[in-house]
Amino acid sequence: MQSTQHSPLRIVIVGATSTMAEHCARLWLQSAPAELVLVGRDEARLQRVASDLAVRSPTSTIEIRTTDFVDGAAIHHFVATLCSTRTPDLVLIAHGTLPNQDTCQLNLSACREALEINGVSPVLFAEAFVTHMQLADRGTLIIIGSVAGDRGRKSNYVYGSAKGMVTRYAQGLQHRLALAKSHLKVVLVKPGPTATPMTAHMVGQGPALASVEEVARTIVAGAAKGKAVVYAPGKWFVIMMIIRHLPTWIFNKINI
Repeated sequence: MQSTQHSPLRIVIVGATSTMAEHCARLWLQSAPAELVLVGRDEARLQRVASDLAVRSPTSTIEIRTTDFVDGAAIHHFVATLCSTRTPDLVLIAHGTLPNQDTCQLNLSACREALEINGVSPVLFAEAFVTHMQLADRGTLIIIGSVAGDRGRKSNYVYGSAKGMVTRYAQGLQHRLALAKSHLKVVLVKPGPTATPMTAHMVGQGPALASVEEVARTIVAGAAKGKAVVYAPGKWFVIMMIIRHLPTWIFNKINI
């Protein structure tokens, strides 16, 4: 992606304290200095990420912002203010949690929170940014979904349903922009299980987790090409194609 009028890229990362987002930021700053805006809910954690990135790219401008992640009016106001000075060239929406399925089944408050932060919140942020980016008719919006959204499974169907919402939203948004002949690109990323603090409890319980460095490289490369869908790592495209197309009578016999 090229910066506008030779100015540094303006990159906004929502959920910037996530390990995946931090590694994407490192890769972007390795390529060239940027105007980087890190958005999260915990100012202290944001500052730690910003300090690390500043050491890696001393000529970049890095600022941190905090906001509410579920209130629609707050998100609308926050994004409008952020875009009032300059529309971002690149937006990464990367926040989320990995809830316990059993807890979500028994505790409806936990279930609601999981659906909001993993599904509703990314959609609200994306829609708020698209309003401004479409007017500028440029840029790339990256939304982190999950392979879990491709087909509901007993082990994580609350989380999967939230990510399934993100998938359907991204598809509809891509269709809308295509019909409008917009130059704005929307990239839906579907990572498989990745070695981050969020998945530490999964180590040794199944197939080896992908390294966060590999996943970040796949995300950054896919975004640069403006791909509509990026599976990270790429092997998950084949795996999930098989899982999606399994007949129900076979799928219902598989304990996954």
